[in-house]
Amino acid sequence: MSEPIVLQVVGRLRSDLGATDAAPHQGDEGAPDAWLVLEAGYADALAGVVAGDSLVVLTWLHQARRDMLKVRPRGDPDAAWTGVFRTRSPHRPNPIGIHPVRVRAVDGRRLLIGPIEAIDGTPVVDIKVELGPVGER
Repeated sequence: MSEPIVLQVVGRLRSDLGATDAAPHQGDEGAPDAWLVLEAGYADALAGVVAGDSLVVLTWLHQARRDMLKVRPRGDPDAAWTGVFRTRSPHRPNPIGIHPVRVRAVDGRRLLIGPIEAIDGTPVVDIKVELGPVGER
């Protein structure tokens, strides 16, 4: 039986993308920049983050289906059914989004980041520095 896990929403994305059908599949496929607005209680966690940094933003894809175990990759009806753990589909038991982004600007507890394909209002559950090659960690 699954053990429940509680995640804290540390912020939300403010994007021009208002609906999932308007969003590209990946950030590097024409996604815009967006503002990541941290909850006030997490502002100190941004210490040291500057424009130009490469980060990985982890989101909770709140409009994704959680009951799908197989999908047709990229929504292609001609593609073979594939297990979601072999895809980047948002539809999965735990719809956690992984978004490598560049920090464009820092304004208090707001980060202008991009490109990012998540829609407006998407909850952010964590932010991590992007890892380079193993020797650079």
